[in-house]
Amino acid sequence: MSTIITVQGHFSAWYPAERATVQLSVTADGPRREEVLSSATRSVQIVTDSVKALHDPDAGPVTWWSSDRIRVWAHRPWNNQGKQLAPVHNASISFSVKFKDFDALSEWLAQVTNVPGVQVNGIDWDLTHAKRATVTTEVRSRAVRDAADKARVFAQAIGLGEVTAVAIADPGMLGVRGDGTDPAPSMMRAASFAAPSPEVAAFDFTPEDIHVSASVDARFEAS
Repeated sequence: MSTIITVQGHFSAWYPAERATVQLSVTADGPRREEVLSSATRSVQIVTDSVKALHDPDAGPVTWWSSDRIRVWAHRPWNNQGKQLAPVHNASISFSVKFKDFDALSEWLAQVTNVPGVQVNGIDWDLTHAKRATVTTEVRSRAVRDAADKARVFAQAIGLGEVTAVAIADPGMLGVRGDGTDPAPSMMRAASFAAPSPEVAAFDFTPEDIHVSASVDARFEAS
């Protein structure tokens, strides 16, 4: 006598972050377009120079960075009496800067946040591409082993001993409703941090670990 057993296996793990990408913007506003653009341009140049001084694709501490073009626009605000006021001009540019050295990141943040108009919007923690591929393979393999262990327990519970895999698939592909857990590493995990006080030379933050998980559906024949 044989019995078909269908199970879902899971595995998840946490890994220390290896890269941090800072999302930063430079903004300026005021009544005169030329002055706003000039102010934003000066701050942008300071930030750009600081990034270039640290940029080395292999050695770091900055391995990659990008920025968009300065956007300039105007709007006319309204006061609380319902009167439209004079135009206010705005300028903005965004930066993304990836660090492999978190101590250097902290020191750089302490410097650039003193530049007029600079605002840090968040930090995204991640693994390297090579590490992410390695750990994804590992958690998928462990998820399959979890499924096999479940099948053996079910088989033993009904007095059967031999368990042979018949099919293994991503969740839902065997006609079984699962949780659809994505086996890829979690992305865009922002750290919380606070601006430094005058007595503090750098930001104080803790890199977030990266959560990697996988689920598989598996069908076994027990005999």
